[in-house]
Amino acid sequence: MSEYILNLLPLKDGEEEEFQAIAPGAVHVRARSGTVTPEQLAQATVIFGWPRPEAMKEAVSLKWFQTMWAGTDEYAGMLPEGVLFTSSSGSNSRSVAEHMLTGLLAVCRRLPAYLNSQRAHIWKDEGPMKTILGGTVLVVGAGHVGSDFARLCQGLGARTVGLKRTVTGAVEGFDQVCPLDELEALLPQADVVALALPHSPQTAGLMDARRISMMKDDAILISAGRGSVLDQEALVEAMRGGKLWGAALDVTDPEPLPPDSPLWDVPNLLLTPHVAGGMRLEITRRRCVEMAQENLRRYLAGETLVNLIR
Repeated sequence: MSEYILNLLPLKDGEEEEFQAIAPGAVHVRARSGTVTPEQLAQATVIFGWPRPEAMKEAVSLKWFQTMWAGTDEYAGMLPEGVLFTSSSGSNSRSVAEHMLTGLLAVCRRLPAYLNSQRAHIWKDEGPMKTILGGTVLVVGAGHVGSDFARLCQGLGARTVGLKRTVTGAVEGFDQVCPLDELEALLPQADVVALALPHSPQTAGLMDARRISMMKDDAILISAGRGSVLDQEALVEAMRGGKLWGAALDVTDPEPLPPDSPLWDVPNLLLTPHVAGGMRLEITRRRCVEMAQENLRRYLAGETLVNLIR
């Protein structure tokens, strides 16, 4: 039986032919996520892209699904039994890392305050600024995003420490890698604490009031993984009380952030609406396509797939 490949990735000219060249004996169907028919889902043995999770139960012939995102929790319990499931983890790591660095430097230079002054037509010197040169950047989550962010910080002269659940060796971008359970010992040493963790029962509420209190009074907090990792009420209370130099959050809980959230009005706190990643950079889109193509080669050859969700 030949494979029926339903491709929902945002392909550009020539890329559909690249998939056909890898699997010339397969049936290739290109569609948009919102226009997929029940018949296409029922026939598909391989799906690439971002179909609606609730529609996946109709994919009765499915053998392998690769989502175009790093996150996979929305598909929990939605796939037929025994289906191979892979993510595109790492495809947008450069995009998120650059966004994290942008937020960090903006807070170091008090750009949120200067933007407020610009809008109000006020010429005002906000005083001292910060640099990460010679500082310690603690990255909570030493995965693809954390590694790319750490490398950028190293390039600006910072010492980088990464935390991950299991340490098996060195990780690119980090001067030191430690187990996640050393978080509390390392928080008082960090000039920057960057959260780059996915949502899970183990990470939800990890950065709570007690741990925020362990940070240096002039430290900076960056959050770009999932909003559930951070206790937002505790952050607001701490910053209103004079704790921390500033913060930059690209993720919140919930999303969208309600208009009455106190986060909107905290001085030197930069908010962006979960836009660090996604397909906003061409390098991200192309990397996502290349990862699907590489896994297709592996799938057809009977090899282990990359980013397999276990």
